[in-house]
Amino acid sequence: MKRIQFIYSKIVLFSGLLSLMVLSCERDVSDDIKFATLPTTAEVFIDGFSGGLNYLPFQGSFFEAFTVDIETKYKGSASMRFDVPNVGDPLGAFAGAIFRTSTARDLSAYDALTFWAKGTRAGNINEIGFGQDFGENKYLVSTNLQLTTNWRKYIIPLPDASKLIEETGMFWYAEGAENGEGYSFWIDELKFEKLGTIAQPKPSILEGEEVNVSSFTGVTTTLTGLTQTFNLESGINQTINVAPSYFTFSSSNVSVAEVSEAGIVSIVGSGTSKITAILNGVQALGSLNIESLGAFTNAPIPTRDPSNVISIFSDTYTSVPVDFFNGFWEPFQTTQSADFVVEGNNILGYTNFNFVGNQFSNPTVNATEMPNLHLNMYIPDSVPSNLDFLITIRDFGADKADGGGDDTFQQVFFKGSDFVANTWSTLEIPITLANKNNIGLIIYENVNGSSLRSFYLDNIYFYK
Repeated sequence: MKRIQFIYSKIVLFSGLLSLMVLSCERDVSDDIKFATLPTTAEVFIDGFSGGLNYLPFQGSFFEAFTVDIETKYKGSASMRFDVPNVGDPLGAFAGAIFRTSTARDLSAYDALTFWAKGTRAGNINEIGFGQDFGENKYLVSTNLQLTTNWRKYIIPLPDASKLIEETGMFWYAEGAENGEGYSFWIDELKFEKLGTIAQPKPSILEGEEVNVSSFTGVTTTLTGLTQTFNLESGINQTINVAPSYFTFSSSNVSVAEVSEAGIVSIVGSGTSKITAILNGVQALGSLNIESLGAFTNAPIPTRDPSNVISIFSDTYTSVPVDFFNGFWEPFQTTQSADFVVEGNNILGYTNFNFVGNQFSNPTVNATEMPNLHLNMYIPDSVPSNLDFLITIRDFGADKADGGGDDTFQQVFFKGSDFVANTWSTLEIPITLANKNNIGLIIYENVNGSSLRSFYLDNIYFYK
């Protein structure tokens, strides 16, 4: 601490002396002085790395997936080669890396990242783009693209080039096996360009939908579905996923909801508010229409000994791995997830409810010694008089696979009298299955024409 204070004192003293010097001189800065600027280098890989570019693989990826290939190239003397591993390869589960510069660049003069690419097969690269820097990733952009076995030029537009005045993340990708099999692809002539042919920007939040939600004071949620669509010279509409920092978000009522630069919405009071966004002067499609109901009471904190619990979802206990809390089984499921956090407590939220499932199959749960299921359920607004709520517990059998032919299940019905609106109800279910050593799924269903449309869940666990 002394060292820091000493240095600070020297800074203050130096600043004072500098001020005296400036006042005594009373001279304007000369027009001949040139202030330092960042490089505007457009090239990323043209026969080799541009200056200061580094290759940094993602954790868990095949470290040697990237090589410089002097045999196969689109133009010049070399290209970038990427070898995607097979499923189960002990050297890496996928191929993925970022290419970051040690010195930031000013990319504001360009409107696209372009390159030529081809593959040994017509693979679909899962994620590819720029702005990934293993730091803030503040101006991240990603898309997916379909490769062909012939060289083809690809274009990834810049959502708002004026933001990219100090960028280090020049390029990144992540790709897994296609149908379980690895393959190779090449990228060449990778650079930023000013094409001048990218037009008709159409930004979106929440995938362009008008989303209506009921919420509570203290809830925070992150805006999703942030995209930007451009029309290219070819006539093709190219959609990219963009980071929140490209947008300017606004709330129609900041006494109800605030929204940060990172797209995090915080409910601060009761009432209504509408969250909208603009990207580079263009109004984004979609909005979040919030009705805040005021204060929210969290579910009762469980008090059972953790050694007597197998948790599926709870902030009190360490939970087992879960495949999904909403797998969205097409084409018949309508239920959407609307999960939220209240004062650090995570809540599962479901809207437009007809049925939904929580699956935990890797591994399944052995509930032989934990023969009871506990969950807390909250129905907002009002409890439908015709409520008929069905919970199904499914054991996957010896093959540990859903629908493998040896599944067994137990079903329990709950009526409206089992719930009170705007209050956490506690549901305790004794498990009567003969075999309960491979439980992998809990399904919630709205049956017999019930008008229930939304509910919340917390503290889902097996216990003894």
